[in-house]
Amino acid sequence: MFKLSQKSLGKLEGVHPDMQELVKQAIQISTIDFGISEGLRTKERQKLLFEQGKSQTMNSKHLKGLAIDVYAWKDGAVSWDFLDYEVINIAFTEASVRLNIPYVWGGSWKTFKDGPHFELVR
Repeated sequence: MFKLSQKSLGKLEGVHPDMQELVKQAIQISTIDFGISEGLRTKERQKLLFEQGKSQTMNSKHLKGLAIDVYAWKDGAVSWDFLDYEVINIAFTEASVRLNIPYVWGGSWKTFKDGPHFELVR
């Protein structure tokens, strides 16, 4: 069983309580360790990511604290293997059912598949 680091917990500050609860449950279920790379974003940060092509919108749910990005932690290093994010999503799905907190995984989007992205349904 994994747990979030203090750094990851810090990145959850300002994020909606339902998402915080979902993440904390998912980390306990996940068979792959993960951390939080981003939670609440400023408009300036969103603009930068949009300009770099790392985001497709200026109306991101990160701006409202309704989304987080995770990173998979495997074999002592960050993994960007999409399959690892599919496994992490399985843990989010189970946590979502347990807590009755609906979410959307960016890896399920038809275009611009964003494996590290999880957002609340609002």
